[in-house]
Formats: sequence, C-alpha cells, structure tokens
Amino acid sequence: MKKILLVEDEASVVEFIKKGLTEENYDVSVAFNGAMAMKMALESSFDLFILDIMLPDTNGFEICSELRARNIKNPILFLTALGTSENIAIGLNMGGDDYLVKPFKFIELYARINALLRRASPIEEPHFEPTKNMYFMADLVVNDDAKTVMRNNVAISLTATEYRLLLTLIRNKGKVMSRLDLLESAWDINFNLGTNVVDVYINYLRKKIDADTDIKLIHTIVGMGYVLKEK
Repeated sequence: MKKILLVEDEASVVEFIKKGLTEENYDVSVAFNGAMAMKMALESSFDLFILDIMLPDTNGFEICSELRARNIKNPILFLTALGTSENIAIGLNMGGDDYLVKPFKFIELYARINALLRRASPIEEPHFEPTKNMYFMADLVVNDDAKTVMRNNVAISLTATEYRLLLTLIRNKGKVMSRLDLLESAWDINFNLGTNVVDVYINYLRKKIDADTDIKLIHTIVGMGYVLKEK
C-alpha cells in the first residue's frame, strides 16, 4: 500500500481527499502545518507528498525546498488555489513534480497521483536465471535448452553443424581439442582423418563469433587442434 502525506489546513479539503484516496487503497497521513509536515516526513517514509502552498506557519514551497535539501526525492504534488503561471513555475523550480489548482475533481487528482507514482517506481529488469545447460565464456553465452547463442548480448545465428561444433568447444573450454575429438563430438561419425571439414567449420565459426570483437575466443594450437579460451 502506497503511503501519502497530505499537507493541508482546510478540514473540508482534507476530508474529501483522504476519503477518496483511502477508498482507492492509499494510506493517507495528514499534517495541518509545515512543522508537523517536516516532523512526519523525517520520522516516516512516504511514497508521495501533496502540499498546499498557503499554510498557517509556512508555505508549501519552503517545505518542498527543505525536503529536497534533505535528499528526499519522492514525488511532490502541489495542490493550491494559487494557479498563476508564476506560482506554477516557482513550485516546479523548487523541486515539485506536478501542480493541481483548486477547485479540482477527485478523478484528476487520482490520475496525477498514479502518474507520479508510476514515474517514480524503478523499472524492474527481467529476471535472468542461468540453467545447468547454459555455457559461458567471456561475453559468449550458449543456451543449449533454447539452442541459442549470444555474444555481447547480440544473438548469433548458426547452422546446426556450427552450433554442435561451438557447443563441443564451450563444453570443453580451456581444453585443446584435436580435429579427431571435434569430428567425433560434433559430427558423431567417422570421417577420413585427412578431411579438412573441421578447419572449414572453425573458419565459419570465427567469422560469426570472433569477427566483430577484439577479444578472440577460438584459438588454433598448431599441430594439436583448437581451443576456446580467453587470450
């Protein structure tokens, strides 16, 4: 439940706003003057402040300025009969986020509050949970469940054979794989040992995995084979 501090000295306005917002499932606290407002703001946490400008002991502009000086960044909505362009500009320049002029309809107040709270809410990043069938090397990610490959958060399209070859390399990252090892693992058939199919497909992979980055992952170990590693 979102908490709102309403700073207003007119009892009828307080009753009207508090009744409406409470029915909309907001927790509304009320301060009738500036001193009470600052005390409550410093002792409790509020998601939004509604400030009248004309108060018995101070004005809403000063409360707003004090809140911002104390690094309280929650949205502030000014609610006042002072609706001139100059007053609106002062309020916004003081650190206010919105301004609603009296008299007003509750539906507009409610809409403005919702808009301010939406903008103030942090955007949640999608939850990412690696699975046991995901393999990582530097910024390369192979998801064997989804059969996808990404490098630096960019999807890479591979043929089935290229994918099997890369999967073999990343499952054995840091290990030098001979051409025969790769033939048996990635192709699962017995090739003539003189074939250069592994070299051809390694070249295909390099063009897709390593071409657009300074960090090369596929390395040739002369006379031995290939290895996936960070240099």
